[in-house]
Amino acid sequence: MANILIAEDERDIRDLIQFTLTFAGHKITAAANGAEALELAPKVKPDLIMMDVRMPKMTGYEACREMKKIDEIKNIPVIFLSAKGQDEEKQTGIDAGAVAYILKPFAPDELTRQIGDILKANGIA
Repeated sequence: MANILIAEDERDIRDLIQFTLTFAGHKITAAANGAEALELAPKVKPDLIMMDVRMPKMTGYEACREMKKIDEIKNIPVIFLSAKGQDEEKQTGIDAGAVAYILKPFAPDELTRQIGDILKANGIA
């Protein structure tokens, strides 16, 4: 399965995602904010990065833009997680370099399915 880096500032949501995707067979590295994710990504070289949009220290958008400047991680697919699903916000995420946008709240089985679909679409699974 995939090696996935998760950046989510809300511990309960981060723990839920980590539990759900670990149960689905993925290896998970967790970060509490965008700055931490930016620091961890070159070290763990994940297959996929999932980031909340609004986090302290560095937003998901900012972290994604910075990741896309680093050769060793710029091609890793990024997915944004957000409670806000307006078209403008989704477009900002895509413009920042994301391949997908998942709305919160989500059911664990739906998250697992969506992640599987995204991994397949990006030639990872």
